[in-house]
Amino acid sequence: MKRLIEFGFLACLAVAATAQPVTHQKLSVMERADRLSNGQFVWEPEAASSGPLSLVINLTTQRVLAYRGTAPIAASTISTGSKGRETPTGMFAILQKELMHRSGTYDDAPMPYMQRLTDKGVAMHAGHLPGYSASHGCIRLPRDFARLLYGVTEVGTPVTIIDEAELAERARTAAEYQSALDEVARKKAALQADADRALAEFGRAVAAHEEILRQHKARMAKYKAYIATK
Repeated sequence: MKRLIEFGFLACLAVAATAQPVTHQKLSVMERADRLSNGQFVWEPEAASSGPLSLVINLTTQRVLAYRGTAPIAASTISTGSKGRETPTGMFAILQKELMHRSGTYDDAPMPYMQRLTDKGVAMHAGHLPGYSASHGCIRLPRDFARLLYGVTEVGTPVTIIDEAELAERARTAAEYQSALDEVARKKAALQADADRALAEFGRAVAAHEEILRQHKARMAKYKAYIATK
């Protein structure tokens, strides 16, 4: 009976869902992904007929992109972890799929079309999308998109979660570090050039001093020779 109730619940979700796939025939999946409003998605599986399926979740843009091989075939708006409960970044794989899962942590909350990514319970599932990061760490999807995605993924499908803001900060830090290294190298080169010039000047001074001594010895020798004749 519980299973019948869950399937009935999912059927109601499918009928009541308001999110609709966005169609702009002249635009690519990536271009349409940039234009999505909250709750909208793109679903174009015919964009690629072969190749392994993979997903990329972007925490900064609040988008998920599905690829077949290297070709994007779908995109959707999402809602990920809120501050203090951030969705983790990194490389993951779908560990478990369940048509109707109940949260064991958050008051038995329904998680339709659940696809778990971590042992700690982070998962993709249908849920409310307020237009910003608002979950406890999971990736909320529009219901229709969650249903379609559930139908094409399998346990083991790779999922990459990135944060462009985090990547940009890392790039900025790396650039600052490289700039500091370049400045140290520049100063070291300048000091070496100064040392080389000083050494060259010292060499010239030594040579000049030795020439003066040679000339002095020559004059002294001539003077002694002159005195000897007297």
